[in-house]
This record gives sequence, structure tokens and C-alpha cells, in this order.
Amino acid sequence: MVLGLCCGMVMMLSHEAWPKPDRAPRPEPELKIVDLKIDPLPFEPGNGPLQFLVTVQLPKELDGATILEVTSLITSPSKTSLRFLTHRQPVEVLPPGEEVTARPTLSVELFWDGQDHRKQQAAAGIYSYEVRTKLLADSEKGPRTIMVAWPKRGTLEVK
Repeated sequence: MVLGLCCGMVMMLSHEAWPKPDRAPRPEPELKIVDLKIDPLPFEPGNGPLQFLVTVQLPKELDGATILEVTSLITSPSKTSLRFLTHRQPVEVLPPGEEVTARPTLSVELFWDGQDHRKQQAAAGIYSYEVRTKLLADSEKGPRTIMVAWPKRGTLEVK
């Protein structure tokens, strides 16, 4: 009897008993990471840096954005070793009245020297990475985020 009651309660609380409302899929942002190349793979610390070559497609309308920021977070499997790479560069704003026919692209390079946040050599293993990009606008209190692209994630081998 008690077992039947417990099973019934579990069934009531299951995922099927409370379906999520249908939502329209989120539209893809106009700011996109269209290509990501990582070289060399596998990576051997001490034999030169690891390069992330990120190609970003900008939106037609920048809405006051003047800075492109590209970042990458590299983490070890245990999450005890990590490294944050960042690069900011100005974005060319067209004068009013000029129309953009094709969406412009920019390439940004990030380099990892194989050291973690404590300046220690990264141990061998499979590391995770996440590359993000966003457009920023200058404001009174410093740069303000205008638009964010969907991140690119993956793994890389450190020997």
C-alpha cells in the first residue's frame, strides 16, 4: 500500500506530469562566430603558443557598439587549472547615411602559452574551452554590453 502510494506520487511529480510550455526558439543573434580554428592540435606546452583564430560576423547595424571583445576560457578536467584569454579591438562605425550591403567579418587571434592562472605549466590531459564574443559600447560607467554571440565550446588535448 505504502509502496503504491509512493510510486503514484513519483509519477505525479515526473517530468511528463508537468510539461514545459512550448516556446518559440530563440532567434540566432546577428553577431556570430562563423569560424574557429585551433592550432596546433594536440598542443604541447613549451613548443610555442596555442592559437585560437576566431572569425566573427558583425551585424549590419552596430547600435552604437564601438568595441568587439573575444574571450576564451580554458579549463582542466578537474576545474583546478584554468586560463582566461581576452582581446578587445575597436569596430569601425560607418558614417550616417552609408549603407552596408554585406555583413562585415573580423578575425581575432587569441594565444595561450600553456600556463594556468597561477603561471604553472598545464598538465597533460583533455581540456575544455569556450570562446565567446560580444559587442560593447562606451558609456559613462565604462564599456556596456550591446550584443552577445552564441559561444563555441569544445575540447583540446594537452600533451
